[in-house]
Amino acid sequence: MSLIRSNIFDPFSRDLWDPFQGFPFNNSRSLATTDETSSFVNARIDWKEAPEAHVFKADLPGVKKEEVKVEVEEGNVLKISGERSREKEEKNDKWHHVERSSGKFLRRFRLPDNAKVDQVKAAMENGVLTVTVPKEEVKKPAAKAIEISG
Repeated sequence: MSLIRSNIFDPFSRDLWDPFQGFPFNNSRSLATTDETSSFVNARIDWKEAPEAHVFKADLPGVKKEEVKVEVEEGNVLKISGERSREKEEKNDKWHHVERSSGKFLRRFRLPDNAKVDQVKAAMENGVLTVTVPKEEVKKPAAKAIEISG
């Protein structure tokens, strides 16, 4: 069973937020695939833009780096996926309360045009995945002096 949370005011409530999803015109850019997303803690991810890069941070407690996959698909979509294994149960175990989730997670983010998708780096430390996507320099057009005739 998959629990999907959708809130128009929370851009991270879908695995790929598309502000135009559901509008009555062609929406071929949408990639939301909620059927692939499970209820694993909704894989909380922050995305900040620094002057030199886009930085994504995901809290993935209890997940090993070997269980996480970071990919760029369709040229500009960052895909973070993985799985947290269920804790092994012993025959004589008696559970009183369970809140920690296990299972697969999948999040996608459409990257802006200035992202250098061929230079993405990922690191995992203390249960936090950090994905850094460098940005291209925005070149300002050179000013050209125009001679005034008269």
